[in-house]
Amino acid sequence: MKNKILFPILVLSIAAGVLPLQGQGFIIQKNVFVAEDEVQENILSFGGVVEIKGKVEENVFVFGGSIIVEGEVGDSVVGFGSKITLKSTARIDGDVISLGGILNKEPGFFLKGDTVSFNFDTPEDMRRFFKDGLFGSFMPLLLIIKLLSLFIWFILAVALAALLPRQITYASGQIRKSFWPVCGIGILSMIVFTGLIIFSVFLSFILIGIPILITLILVAGAIKIFSRVVFFYFFGETLTKAFGTKKPSILLAVIVGFLFVSLIGFIPIFGALFAFILSIIGWGVVIRTKFGTTENWFRKAG
Repeated sequence: MKNKILFPILVLSIAAGVLPLQGQGFIIQKNVFVAEDEVQENILSFGGVVEIKGKVEENVFVFGGSIIVEGEVGDSVVGFGSKITLKSTARIDGDVISLGGILNKEPGFFLKGDTVSFNFDTPEDMRRFFKDGLFGSFMPLLLIIKLLSLFIWFILAVALAALLPRQITYASGQIRKSFWPVCGIGILSMIVFTGLIIFSVFLSFILIGIPILITLILVAGAIKIFSRVVFFYFFGETLTKAFGTKKPSILLAVIVGFLFVSLIGFIPIFGALFAFILSIIGWGVVIRTKFGTTENWFRKAG
């Protein structure tokens, strides 16, 4: 599983255009065909056709396009706006995650993990949505921006889930274990941070505050991203366990939590209040655990 961490990083890098379309251990191209006697480690495709008759040792990740699995996948099959077809001979040892696409399953295939599906029923439904819904004249601009934002959050969530699984699960556990101390630290941290921002803005008039301000903004961004993915896992784990999954994978929990938090965010007023509360708790758990690396670094320092 040596490339499990590198896989989501490549997704981000390619989307940003900073890496070439080929990496060690990866098939990263539009159309991919894995023959019956062929073995690949990971597959990433944007808008192409991925057909697997042989074996993929780890993940298949496709944006748009289609995925046809007749052979074996050692970990997860993830499609975002994709048509996924699982043949009767398919064997998947991880999860099948289909968001905004079409999922067809033939009887007899083997799935060791779970299925997460938020899909359309037919290709015509998908075409109508993207033609008349997503880009139609009645779609508010703010909603389009919101959907693009959710897409970016989805990529970040998958990336961090693979890059920092131990830290994310640990920080999530500390929310339950030390909820009120986490809230208190979160409120205090946000007050102190606001004061530092105001102070650095004043210093910016004499230039010395500009690098301080930039540093504070970067720190706040890192805290927001990490804490939000922690909450995706927190809510996703709770929901999947409530529906009978005893030990959900971190990828499954993060994606379920992502969907839950995203749906709450669309609710007027309540969504904004919910996000504010998450910010307080998020700052608290990140500062208290030092990005999920220690239980209470204040006590340790003392």
